[in-house]
Amino acid sequence: MGAHWGMSSGGSARAAAGTSTAGIADSAPGARLDPAGPERSVGWVFVALYALAYMSTCLVFLAPLLVSLALKVNSLVGLAAAPNSLALVAGVGAAVAVVANPLFGRLSDRTASRLGMRRPWMVGGLVGGSMGVLVVALAPTVPIVLLGWCVAQLGFNALLAAMVAVLPDQVPVSQRGTVSGVLGVCLPVASVAATFLVTLFTGNQLAMFVAPCAVGGIFILLFAAVLTDRRLDRSDKPAWSLRQAARTFYVSPRTSPDFAWAFASRFMFVLAYAFLTTYQAYYLLDHLGSAEADVPQQVFLGTVVQSAVLVAASLLGGRLSDRTGRRKVFVVTASVIYGLALFVIAAASDFDGFLVGMAIGGLGFGVYMAVDLALVVDVLPDPDTAAKDLGVLNIAGALPSSIAPALAPVILAVGGGSYGVLYAVAGVCALLAAAAIVPVRRVR
Repeated sequence: MGAHWGMSSGGSARAAAGTSTAGIADSAPGARLDPAGPERSVGWVFVALYALAYMSTCLVFLAPLLVSLALKVNSLVGLAAAPNSLALVAGVGAAVAVVANPLFGRLSDRTASRLGMRRPWMVGGLVGGSMGVLVVALAPTVPIVLLGWCVAQLGFNALLAAMVAVLPDQVPVSQRGTVSGVLGVCLPVASVAATFLVTLFTGNQLAMFVAPCAVGGIFILLFAAVLTDRRLDRSDKPAWSLRQAARTFYVSPRTSPDFAWAFASRFMFVLAYAFLTTYQAYYLLDHLGSAEADVPQQVFLGTVVQSAVLVAASLLGGRLSDRTGRRKVFVVTASVIYGLALFVIAAASDFDGFLVGMAIGGLGFGVYMAVDLALVVDVLPDPDTAAKDLGVLNIAGALPSSIAPALAPVILAVGGGSYGVLYAVAGVCALLAAAAIVPVRRVR
């Protein structure tokens, strides 16, 4: 994976062969995480299993959101009422996710189980989320769909909180850019896999929902089985009170300014992305004058172009970040590139210009998502509350999807209905994401 990996004495041969045992054997009870991360490097076996499990976590989330949930709601209420019903289900589910992710992260950080700190939440979250998806698949009414989707969000966010915490738990600083770059590839691959699996079972609504959980569950359970999980001694279990519970959803900007700036950057970057994706179809129809029948194919082509560049950029950006020992310059540059991509899209006069903008956007998005995760892990306020703090960061990734649809009509009204203006504003948001990283001091 990279030449710039730190290795503990006696582990060099195993790691160099790609079969390091880091991440395979049980850690000692009561072990506390060093802020710099574990000393021993991880090998290709661990990284491959972690990537497959992380991609599977994305898969179980995405499969319903991309296709199945909309089709289920449409089958219950009809096309005329489906958009509003789907907005209700997705909106309430997103609100549950905002609360659930940091909450389960906090619970994971204080889990003193013989099975470890993260493993119980991975397995329990997968089972609980899959049961919620099953309820959605069999639901006879929209309220039951809503109930099932909220259960699914609770379960899958418990799984996600534990899965993301594995990065600071297991991966040393010298490898975090490379590993997070690999994780950055997982989302676009999971998106393609999700639509493929759903297509395989078109016409069988139960299988459309259950198959992604079954396929993804295999890799999640495999990783949970071999993971060297952190183990917390009961005597070291953090205190729990109403005040501590309230702090689950908050990290003080005064005491942790670097984390606050990273949160602000992620929020602005995802907001720019949300403007692009939410109004992409209307942009093609109104700004470029595309025929309605051509829009699905054009969106698909734009996604493919962006994803292809994103995968290469994520892998390369993460690796270069580790080799140079720098994070900030990559995140700032990536945000600026993404902002420029949105300006290109805003100024485009034909579909080719749109594709150019999407390709540039893939470059910026790929590098940002790879290196920003490594940067955030490096500036976590407390290594012993890593899952909780990463859950707080997840709020910055969830809220923009709700805020963008509320802000866009105002921007469009001020801009005379121009989607070019809307995407120019999105570009400014990306530049603000770059500016927010500059004050970070704990990483280079």
